[in-house]
Amino acid sequence: MAAVQGGLADTNEEKDIKTEPSNDGFGNNNATDGRVLSTSPGSSASAGINKSAAGAPEDQQTLLAVLQFLRKNKLTESVEILRREAGLPEDSLELKGSDSSGAGSGGAAGSGDKEGGDASALLSRVTISSSAAAQAPTKAAGEDQPDVNVVLSAYNQQGDPPLYQVYYSGLKKFIESVLDCHRAELSQLFYPLFVHMYLELVYNNHESEAKAFFEKFSGDQECYYEDDLRILSSLSKREHMRGNETLMDFRTSKFVLRISRDSYQLLKRHLQERQNNQIWNIIQEHLYIDIFDGMPRSKGQIDAMSGSLAGEGKREANKAKVYYGLLKEPEIELPLDDEDEEAENEEGKPKKKKPKKDSMGSKSKKQDPNAPSQTRIPLPELKDSDKLDKIMYMKEATKRIRLGPDNLPSICFYSFLNAYQGLTAVDFTDDSSLIAGGFADSTVRVWSVTPKKLRKVKSAADLNLIDKESDDVLERIMDEKTASESKILYGHSGPVYGISFSPDRNYLLSSSEDGTVRLWSLQTFTCLVGYKGHNYPVWDTHFSPHGYYFISGGHDRVARLWATDHYQPLRMFSGHLADVTCTRFHPNSNYVATGSSDRTIRLWDVLNGNCVRIFTGHKGPIHALAFSPNGKFLASGATDGRVLLWDIGHGLMIGELKGHTDTIYSLRFSRDGEILASGSMDNTVRLWDALKAFDDLETDDFTAATGHVHLQDNSQELLLGTYMSKSTP
Repeated sequence: MAAVQGGLADTNEEKDIKTEPSNDGFGNNNATDGRVLSTSPGSSASAGINKSAAGAPEDQQTLLAVLQFLRKNKLTESVEILRREAGLPEDSLELKGSDSSGAGSGGAAGSGDKEGGDASALLSRVTISSSAAAQAPTKAAGEDQPDVNVVLSAYNQQGDPPLYQVYYSGLKKFIESVLDCHRAELSQLFYPLFVHMYLELVYNNHESEAKAFFEKFSGDQECYYEDDLRILSSLSKREHMRGNETLMDFRTSKFVLRISRDSYQLLKRHLQERQNNQIWNIIQEHLYIDIFDGMPRSKGQIDAMSGSLAGEGKREANKAKVYYGLLKEPEIELPLDDEDEEAENEEGKPKKKKPKKDSMGSKSKKQDPNAPSQTRIPLPELKDSDKLDKIMYMKEATKRIRLGPDNLPSICFYSFLNAYQGLTAVDFTDDSSLIAGGFADSTVRVWSVTPKKLRKVKSAADLNLIDKESDDVLERIMDEKTASESKILYGHSGPVYGISFSPDRNYLLSSSEDGTVRLWSLQTFTCLVGYKGHNYPVWDTHFSPHGYYFISGGHDRVARLWATDHYQPLRMFSGHLADVTCTRFHPNSNYVATGSSDRTIRLWDVLNGNCVRIFTGHKGPIHALAFSPNGKFLASGATDGRVLLWDIGHGLMIGELKGHTDTIYSLRFSRDGEILASGSMDNTVRLWDALKAFDDLETDDFTAATGHVHLQDNSQELLLGTYMSKSTP
């Protein structure tokens, strides 16, 4: 109950704001648990609550305030029922007539209920303190949808509806009047406060006030919140709030703001002088203010990092150590120019070649200090064919030309003609010998890009007749009669949104709207396993660079890690507040990156399932991720048309490539990591000088403690080329 009374009287120390949500900032130790209280009005539970409510002195005051309010509105029956249920003496109202200090806040809470028919409903509305919100800690957002009533009931405690505009414009005036250095930081408050105040008005059935409030202030919000505001404007009645996912996330996760100590002190002083309880309560309850010491950040620095559904990542979230180095290459002796044998192997093993590795990695035999230990997670053993691939790869690496601004790669465009089935996903094998496409008509198609045709393995009966000892046994097991340039794989029952080849080119993964991920054999062109775990569409899937493991992410906001020989997922990564739209493995297979419609990117540790990085800065859903071959950097692309570059070790944004005018759907680094290619809905492919983008960084320049990053605006110097396609994205 302290919630209704407390307000600013108990001058809170800063630690209230920095602590985790368990304390709701009012020192509320209410014995009455929010969950019990959200029982439906009029149920027997309320009687028990009333008894306890009348116990504590401040509870009694609130009760009297409510009684007086009912009386003022001539609801005498309700007064009697309530008084009897709470066990107050008959003359208690007269006694306390003068002492109506609590009537202001207590009275307002009831004002939505003019008919006042059900007294216990009113009471339960008042007794639900803000502790209900604190009951649902941030983590709950992903795993399990919290009880809707509990979540929304946090909006019960409210001020006087017409005053909301006054409160908000008061704060706005104050923020616009402070020094420039603080203004940028404090302006971050506008959006979360606006949303919570609007929702509070809607929840308490003040439809017209909510509408006026929205119309007056929605124009002041940053342009990148437009989509959210559109959803918000459609919520004009309390009933609309149930079942709205965006809103539930906004409610259960605290909005994170990074503010310097000086700016925070200014704000706190202002709100305490003004006695502006309403705003202070919202800040205490729904925002997490990450206070840092040092210079306030500039508008540019804040804009670069803001835009996600739940504010920025906390600085703590990016402090964990990440082993971003590459695993040591296995020792393989390079045979001396044995060209004939080499050629035969190439014939004999049609489907094998190298897993993707960094060329630099294969040269250095030393263990990278930032690399995880070889045994940190169990990785599959190298087969002989993989070793042959590696040897091929090393030989090729010695002949390779360095790419760069003067040496651009040659480009080959493939067009899918007559793809009236609707092409929804594409993947290439690493040696560019096969292309696979996922289609909206639920089929998966595989093409051979080389003159070599695709063949199935012979039937079991025919295989018995083969001489197992012959040198070309691998060639003999293939059935020539089945040779064709493409194969169609049937099995999904919805559009295929994600597709990924295994590094050894024996398997293909596909994920679909039907909620399954399927593993196909590229020897028999049949489905080997259907992995069921997601309940909703699976937007993306990706094989680990070492094979065996793969990751999938979908509409249920959870990314799952699987092994090809397990039916159940090995890890579930939950924490995103909206769909997981793209997934990628780190080159050392120890980490997984996921991008989401909540406009954040998270990096997860495969070993323990922890989230070790949260990157915010995109202004729209993220659709493309790519790790640099050396494992140090991550590039991401989103509907805002920007490519952002991230330093994984420091957990910071280090660059922004501007140029695309529409959603970016694909990103890929060249083998040596010198060039980054991005493909977009604006029908262009652009090549960027990744080496220059990363080399221009002086690491000392990072004040990693505050996350102040000075992004250079040098996109034009980094852009190496733009290639238009035939008006197809």
